[in-house]
Amino acid sequence: MTAVQLNAMNTELWQSIGAIADSDSLMKRLTRYAKKLVKEREADPTLMTKEEFFQMIDEAQKGPSKRFESVEELDRYISSL
Repeated sequence: MTAVQLNAMNTELWQSIGAIADSDSLMKRLTRYAKKLVKEREADPTLMTKEEFFQMIDEAQKGPSKRFESVEELDRYISSL
């Protein structure tokens, strides 16, 4: 998602929250739903932030690696494992 799209989504979200801010029942529903979304995110160990992803890539690049000249060479290597 681009920065422009993210900014537009944030703006729309805050405008929507402002539109229902005077309704206790709607704000309670929104709060419950937000908590549910947080629990879903916490329950899925495959989700990570952009920073976590790039940190993982940086760490992996520090370790040993192999390069293959062709797909066939890669296939032979995988078959040998």
